[in-house]
Amino acid sequence: MTSASSFLLSREHIEHALDQLSSREPAVANALNQVGYPEPRRRPHGFDALARIIVGQQVSTKAASAIATRLTEATGGELSAVAVASTEDEALRAAGLSRQKVRYLRALTDAVMAGELVLEQLPELGDDEVIRQITAITGFGEWSAHMYLMFSLGRTDVWPVGDLAVRMGFGRIMSLEERPTPTAVRQAAEHLSPYRSALALLCWKYYSEAPL
Repeated sequence: MTSASSFLLSREHIEHALDQLSSREPAVANALNQVGYPEPRRRPHGFDALARIIVGQQVSTKAASAIATRLTEATGGELSAVAVASTEDEALRAAGLSRQKVRYLRALTDAVMAGELVLEQLPELGDDEVIRQITAITGFGEWSAHMYLMFSLGRTDVWPVGDLAVRMGFGRIMSLEERPTPTAVRQAAEHLSPYRSALALLCWKYYSEAPL
């Protein structure tokens, strides 16, 4: 588990970070005035969190939650590498996983059990190395690694440009083109480091709550 001291993406940090960004970027100040501070998000560090990232790929939050609940039941009440390894594919599919997601979950399980991904070491590694290790597993791209960095490890300068809602929210905040590209959003936010995790949270909130 990530200790309280190492998880830095707290409510206090988010508010401080967005205050700092507002002082140097009027567009961020305007967005914050419209929708307020976003809530912190935190997920446990470990296999369960990575498995739930697989479950949540390309489905709604509500659907992902329902599937994750059934998946945990299918694995005997514990979503761990050992439990998944002893669960048949048919049971995983019956819980709501596609064949592709079953393959991804198996790849994660194999990597953890073979010691190729040592979950206990991830909190001690730099962001780039965490991304490298997670994306080496079939089914995990940069977006998945970014979600884990932010919500399970509490890293404070993650900028998930692969997330459409972040791009759209940032584009609206900064008055960019209607559907900015990942490259455009990455470049446009370079000067907003080292507070980009809090900014991403604001982008999600702005995208879903701010009036058009």
